[in-house]
Amino acid sequence: MITHIHSATIAVADQDAALNFYTNTLGWDVGQDAQVDENMRFLSVIPKGAATALVLGHVSWFGGDYGSPAKAGITLVCTDIDGAYATLTERGVRFKEPVAMMPWGQKAAWFYDPDGNEFFLVEE
Repeated sequence: MITHIHSATIAVADQDAALNFYTNTLGWDVGQDAQVDENMRFLSVIPKGAATALVLGHVSWFGGDYGSPAKAGITLVCTDIDGAYATLTERGVRFKEPVAMMPWGQKAAWFYDPDGNEFFLVEE
């Protein structure tokens, strides 16, 4: 049966700019980078040591208007959220608000990629 999630896809306007953000700003690795045909590039990134990749799908894949920010609904886990918040803020990552204690007892914060995709960062 199902064993794990391979990837989740978000919409990006510029795959090269998104690749730069995820690899150079967040420090992730390139998962796959393949030109499928003249109009489609399959590009994914993955946090170091993770099993699930994030596909950086060009906005044209989604066929809709790209005027409003997306809400990816993806949660990322870290061991030191205060350290991650400080490092990512220094690198220019835009957070919705500072790290806060969630009602269930974990510290967390939301941040955005350059395309407006929103991510939930939680300390485990």
